[in-house]
Amino acid sequence: MTRNMRTSAIEPQPLRFSAQEQAVVYEARQILLRHLNQNPVLTSWQAVLDYCALTIRGEVERFHVLYLDRRNRLISDECLAIGTVDHVPVYPREVLRRCLVLNASALIIVHNHPAGDPEPSAADLAMTKEIRNACASLGVILHDHIITGAGWETSLRARGDL
Repeated sequence: MTRNMRTSAIEPQPLRFSAQEQAVVYEARQILLRHLNQNPVLTSWQAVLDYCALTIRGEVERFHVLYLDRRNRLISDECLAIGTVDHVPVYPREVLRRCLVLNASALIIVHNHPAGDPEPSAADLAMTKEIRNACASLGVILHDHIITGAGWETSLRARGDL
């Protein structure tokens, strides 16, 4: 289940940090990323969501791919594109080219919505379909497309959109 299933009468607002707080958050992320890079086992769905929430947030849209081996162990987390506040260019060819170079068997695509709402747009759904079709033609498993927002994530697989 994704964290977006919770209901609230109050809409969550994006957090605003001071420059000093941003520096502390950045340093904490770097420490956690060093730990995750030494221990890249994503053993549960919650661990995947937590990893994505930690690594794929920011003021502009970023598109990452988690490349996995046959046992669903993380081979590489790669940022394939950085966009603007509301768009990131994604090319299925580049996603799969890198997949073949890494000899990955499966992948999870992830991007953020800087405005905070992790609901997928029509463009997100269309791009996911293109990548899914490209993966299928090469025998690569697309496990999910996760969109991170302000405080929660949306899984397109859990929504039934994958």
